Amino acid sequence: MPSLDFEAEKKAFRKFYDSDRKRFADARSAYIRIISSLLNRLDVGEVTKIEGRVKDKEECIRKFNRKYLMKLEAGEQPYQIKDFITDLIGVRIVCLYKDQISAVSEVLQRHFKVLEVTDKISAVESTEDSFGYKGLHLDLALNDEMAALTKYQACRDFSCEVQIRSMVQDAWSVLDHKIKYKKSIPTDLKRRITVLSALFELADREFQEIRNATTELLLQATVAPVSDPPDAAPDTAGQTAAAASGKIVNAFNFLRVAGHFFRDSEFEADKVDTFVQDILELQNGFKKSDLHRCLNENWKVVRDYRDWFLAGNPEKTFGPFTSIRHCLYLYDQKAFGPILYKGTRERFAAWLKASRETPA
Repeated sequence: MPSLDFEAEKKAFRKFYDSDRKRFADARSAYIRIISSLLNRLDVGEVTKIEGRVKDKEECIRKFNRKYLMKLEAGEQPYQIKDFITDLIGVRIVCLYKDQISAVSEVLQRHFKVLEVTDKISAVESTEDSFGYKGLHLDLALNDEMAALTKYQACRDFSCEVQIRSMVQDAWSVLDHKIKYKKSIPTDLKRRITVLSALFELADREFQEIRNATTELLLQATVAPVSDPPDAAPDTAGQTAAAASGKIVNAFNFLRVAGHFFRDSEFEADKVDTFVQDILELQNGFKKSDLHRCLNENWKVVRDYRDWFLAGNPEKTFGPFTSIRHCLYLYDQKAFGPILYKGTRERFAAWLKASRETPA
């Protein structure tokens, strides 16, 4: 029964916590599964982390003491500590970018019963001298439809606090918690913490802007011609240099050209970036038009070699990057000789020699 005896209520809460510890852990795991499944099915962008915890027993008591005890005692209102701990079960969702937070929040609010929303992003941004981590906190519970299903039984009786942060906000929160006594430190140190917090916010914004610019470049590459038209006569030497620089092969126009020849293949961004750098290290100034000419002139020969190679080595692979390496070798053997391993290069050269000697 509720009372005004803090010592008795602490003892009751510890007994409640210890007896139901396994149920708390099961509820945490169930909420993580449900939320992970939702976010995987729906397009909210890349989520880098979904993790959960059960709040420490003594931390629960300290939080109650700090936030609620004085007011309840002043109003002579009996209480049970467990009724005031809304974040006993916690889940943290870390998004790659700040603008994904609202998308994740919208999905969760659409599928769960919302008990409370705490927008710490707006709270901090509206206060000049405030510092600390930013994020969006939602207190959620199963909606009536979910609570009626047996598969959600583990978390039926528990609410859950969900923290949604960007990757940069999450990094700041880790550092911020290491800075103790923030309200008591000297003004000059407070100023330094505020500056540091602003730098994290700027980093969050810049990551998002870089992503937007990269997406725009990819969109431009998909509508650009696969092959550049012949260069028009430039007006000045400066325009010549600028035009040439703009046509140097990069990850974006590489995808445009390679995607034209290998329509059924998916090119991973990291591998494309590394591959383009390999090309430019061997021939600085290699252009998009050079790549197109290289594949256009040599792909048929390399495709025949690929079919011959796989017929004799069915357990091996010969993907698009391997095909492009062989095309580059044919295009300029002096410059791109090192793009094939020695054994691979010798085998390809032997096949080329044999195929040329064989009567049609």
